[in-house]
Amino acid sequence: MGNHLYSSVSRSVRADSLGYATKSKTELFTSTTLKSEMSPFNVKLREARDSDNHPNSLAIVLGLDETGSMGRIPHYLVQEGLPHMVTTMMDAGVPDPAIMFLGIGDHFNDSSPLQVSQFESGDELLDEWLTKIFLEGRGGGNDGESYMLAWYFAAFYTSIDCFEKRNKKGFIFTIGDEPVHPNVSEKFLKKTMGDGEFKDYDSSELYEEASKKYDVFHIHTTETRTGQYPETVNGWKEMIGNNLLIADDKTEIPNIIANTVINREVVGTTEKPTTSKEEIML
Repeated sequence: MGNHLYSSVSRSVRADSLGYATKSKTELFTSTTLKSEMSPFNVKLREARDSDNHPNSLAIVLGLDETGSMGRIPHYLVQEGLPHMVTTMMDAGVPDPAIMFLGIGDHFNDSSPLQVSQFESGDELLDEWLTKIFLEGRGGGNDGESYMLAWYFAAFYTSIDCFEKRNKKGFIFTIGDEPVHPNVSEKFLKKTMGDGEFKDYDSSELYEEASKKYDVFHIHTTETRTGQYPETVNGWKEMIGNNLLIADDKTEIPNIIANTVINREVVGTTEKPTTSKEEIML
């Protein structure tokens, strides 16, 4: 993680000059293949470190579904959701969020089902990494996406000062409208990650591994037809319980993330995280 600061003023000026509010998804997300800097192949670590400008860094991993119509969510984050989320957290007393974006697809069908940015805190670099995601737009009709790849990468390929120095867990939020595939194979991991030792994993095992140093949430969006299947919600509830959060619309997602972080970091509650439909009292 760098030492850059988040400025809502400079971000607003830059967004206006680049036309973020009016550009289409394809105009903002121009990658037509996996960018080398987003490839997980032979990555050793992604680090969220304290610095002079960020002495209390807090690691936040956002796993964004890049399949099918889910590309609308990264698009909304660039247009207005990300600055709202970051400034809401900072204004409430979370001074040093360090955010890493993951592009998550379907490891059975997609060419780039895991894409990984660096952890960053500065407004310009956050926008730069977010828009580097290759919105593959595929997925498959196989009743699931590979959200567990976010848990795998965060568990084994991140090093975060908030946990290692202060014994404070980071946050993982995966976002999508499908169930999670039940497992991932050693063969796929070796092909995707490069050098190292690998094995087959059940998704529930990876959830437990990631939970050792992160509070792990999934935001299930119901604004698509697929997202409205009750069996999908029930499956997530069975796996992660109260760490399942529901968004009826993409515009709710930044508040859900910000309020969940604020509740733990500022309010200090251990109750079920709030959603955008529940007001927090600071």
